Amino acid sequence: MLIGLTGPNASGKGAVADHLRTKSFDYHSLSDVIRNEIRSRGDEPTRENLIETGNDLRRRFGSSILAERILASTDDTRHFVIDSIRHPAEVETLRAGGHFRLISIQADPQLRFRRIRERGREADPETYEDFQVLEQREAKGDPTSQNLIQVEKLSDHAIENNGTLAELHESVDTLVVQFLREVPRPTWDQYFMDIARVAASRSNCIKRKVAAIIVRDKRIISTGYNGTPRGTRNCNEGGCPRCNSLAPSGTALAECFCSHGEENAIVQAAYHGVPLTNATIYSTFAPCLLCAKMIINSGIGEVVYNMEYPLNDSAFKLFDEAGIKTRRLEAS
Repeated sequence: MLIGLTGPNASGKGAVADHLRTKSFDYHSLSDVIRNEIRSRGDEPTRENLIETGNDLRRRFGSSILAERILASTDDTRHFVIDSIRHPAEVETLRAGGHFRLISIQADPQLRFRRIRERGREADPETYEDFQVLEQREAKGDPTSQNLIQVEKLSDHAIENNGTLAELHESVDTLVVQFLREVPRPTWDQYFMDIARVAASRSNCIKRKVAAIIVRDKRIISTGYNGTPRGTRNCNEGGCPRCNSLAPSGTALAECFCSHGEENAIVQAAYHGVPLTNATIYSTFAPCLLCAKMIINSGIGEVVYNMEYPLNDSAFKLFDEAGIKTRRLEAS
């Protein structure tokens, strides 16, 4: 879950971010990206420098550069609150990066000016007229500048922060719980195929990394990835003559020492005495003919695969004849 915060100066974005941090959200601010850039240049992070440096970064690297740098430090296992979103391209980038919701925090201008004066930062405007000038500058600019007006139009929800801190927290909690309940879970197919992809990363084959997992009753009962047999030299250490000679696809198959992912998953089950009757095998590649024969004879009832294998016409004809179900699962 990525929750973005936008809104004018002193509207309460920081208070919302601090509150969500107490709820186990990790915190990021696009302004921190700019502050780091300012410090690297040996300057002070005044509000004026923040505006100018942010606009400079957008001109040099594209309007979404701040969001791209933040997104690179997020992952799918945690929730994040992302503060100081000020450009429409940043919203687009964050939406593309995951389950993202943008909240606009609003408050009466006179109230926001009083908050600014109370916090007493050196670079803050001293008069209401100066405050209004700064507001106009941040609200709308050229394509590489801040454009709060357009960003606020893209928000999924707005919260009015003209009351107490407790009222703000209550509004945030109600909204965030609603957002969190909307976070999608992967289907069982996606879940098992994703695990197969991770297993493939353990492959020692230098030509292609493939893995398979065998599932019954939504429980993984065996895994396997392609590589040379147990106790022999790994393919990536020179153990397979075919792979290490970079033989063209479909040639010199008799010289390949690597076992396939499906083959190893089935053999591992046999090695540990695990029956495979009516199980489902998830493979990152469609099975070859040899693996197809092993799948049929092991009692597996369904094959789910991700990528097509160029030499599997005979394998799928055999699956059809044996009554084995086959499905292709596109990458998630």
